[in-house]
Amino acid sequence: MSLEGHFFSFLLRVLPDEREFQYAAKRNNLDIMEKLFKKNVNINAVDTLKRTAFHFAVAGGHLSVVDFLLHHKARLDMADQHGLTVIHLAAWTGNLDIMRKLVKAGADQKARNEEGMNVLHFAAQNNSVKIVDYFLQDLHLNDLNKPDGKGKKPFLLASEKGHVDMINNLIALKLFTSEKDKEGNTALHLAAKNGHSEVVEILLEQWEEINDLNQNGETPFYLAVKGGHEKCAELLLEAGSDINVFTKNNSNALQVAIQNGHLSLVTFLIDKDIDLVPKPEQKNSPLHLAIISNNLLVVKSLLDANHDINSLNHRQETPLHLAADLGNVDLVDVLLKSGCDLKTVDKHGKTALAVASRSHHALIVDMIIKAERYYAMKQLAQSARGPDFSVSFKQDHSIETKQIRSSLWNLAYNQLKPREWKKMAMFWKFTDEQIKAIEEQWTGKKSYKEHGNRMLLIWLHGMLVAHQNPVKHIYEDLVEAGFQPLAEKIRASISIGMDSRKCAIS
Repeated sequence: MSLEGHFFSFLLRVLPDEREFQYAAKRNNLDIMEKLFKKNVNINAVDTLKRTAFHFAVAGGHLSVVDFLLHHKARLDMADQHGLTVIHLAAWTGNLDIMRKLVKAGADQKARNEEGMNVLHFAAQNNSVKIVDYFLQDLHLNDLNKPDGKGKKPFLLASEKGHVDMINNLIALKLFTSEKDKEGNTALHLAAKNGHSEVVEILLEQWEEINDLNQNGETPFYLAVKGGHEKCAELLLEAGSDINVFTKNNSNALQVAIQNGHLSLVTFLIDKDIDLVPKPEQKNSPLHLAIISNNLLVVKSLLDANHDINSLNHRQETPLHLAADLGNVDLVDVLLKSGCDLKTVDKHGKTALAVASRSHHALIVDMIIKAERYYAMKQLAQSARGPDFSVSFKQDHSIETKQIRSSLWNLAYNQLKPREWKKMAMFWKFTDEQIKAIEEQWTGKKSYKEHGNRMLLIWLHGMLVAHQNPVKHIYEDLVEAGFQPLAEKIRASISIGMDSRKCAIS
C-alpha cells in the first residue's frame, strides 16, 4: 500500500469511543450514546465502510436513537462506500415514522446511490408500500419515478423481486410501464426470469406484446423455462407465447431446459408439441444436448417423443458418437436398445465404435460390438431392426451366467496362446474393425489375455440373446476351429446340461 493509502486508511480508522458509539446505535442503547456524547465523541465518525451511527440507527429502525441523533445535529447526507444515505435505508426498511423525521429534518429526498437508485427504487425493491405512497401521494414527488443506473424503474424492480402488493400499488398509481431496462428486459421478462408467477399473472392482464425480445433475443417465456419456473412458463404459453422462438445464440426453450436439467419442463414442452428438429445453424440437436448433459431421463423423454436418434450435429456426430466419447454406459445402452445406426461416421470418418476405442472406453467398445453382432443376427433372421428394449448390452454380472463366465475367463487367461483369441474371433465372424477396437486397450505383453476374455464374453452375449446353449456351442466351435484339446477341457469344467434359458441378459 502506498503512503497515501496508509494515510487514508488511518483517517478511516474508528477510535474506540466512536466504535462503541456506533455499536450502541446499532443496539438501541441510548444510555451509552449519551455518556459518550458528553465525552465529545464524534457522532459523525465513519467506519471502514464509511457508515455512521446514523446509518446503523436507521437500518435497525431505532426511532429513539434517530431522535437523539437528529436532536444533536448528526449529518443526514453522509453516504457510505456504496452511496447509501440514511434516507435510502429508511426506504429499504419501510419505516415511515423514521422517514417522516428525516424528510422534516431536511434529508435530500432525491439522493441517489452509486447505482443511481433513489428512495422510490429502494422502497419498490423491498415492498415498502407506505414509503411509495408517502413520496408520491403526500409529497407528490412523481419525478422520482426514473430509471436507475441499470435502466430499471421502480415498477421493474418490484416485478423482479416478485412483490405483488407493490405491483398492484404502482399500477393503481398509474406507474405501470412496459419500458425496458438497459438489457432490454421488461417487467414481464424480470418476473418470469425469477419465477414470480403471481406477478406474471398480474402483468399479463396489462401486457400487449408477450413475445417481446430482450437484447439476447430472449422472450419472457424463454427466461421462465431457463430458470426452471414451470408455473410461469404455463401462464405465458397459455397467454400466447411462441414456444419455438430462438434467441440470438440459436437456443430455444427446449434446449435451455435440457442444458439446465429441468426434466419436468422438458416433458411439458414436448407435450406442448415444441419442435424437436434443430435449425441448420444450431450446433447440436436436443438429443445431443441431453447426451452432453449426461441426463438419462431427458434422453429417454426425447426418444419416447420420437426424436431422431440418428440426428447429426455440426461435427457430423450422432448422439451415439457423443455418448461413446463420454463413456456413459447407461446412455449408450439406451441408444443401442433404441436401434440407432451403428455405421454412421463423423467428419473424421470414425464410427461410434472407433470413437469409444480411441477414448479407451473398453466397456463401451464391447457394448457396441455386442449391438453390431445382435442387429446383424436379427437382420439375417429377417426380423425388424427397430428398438428392442428387452435386451441389454451392458456387462453381464448375473448369477445365472457366473459358471460359464468363469470358464471363459479361465480359457482366455490360462489356455489360449497369443493370437489364438483372434483366430476364434474370426471364426465367429468378428469384423476387422471390431477386433482392432478390442485390441486398442493395451496394458502390456499379456494384454491378449484380457482381449480374449472380452471377445469371449461378447460371443456369450450373442449366444444368450439367441437363446442358444453356450456350453454346447463353445465345445463344438472350439473343435471346428482346431482346438480339440481345449474343447475337451472346457467341457469337463462345465456341466453340458446347463440350462441356457436361465442365462438371462439383464
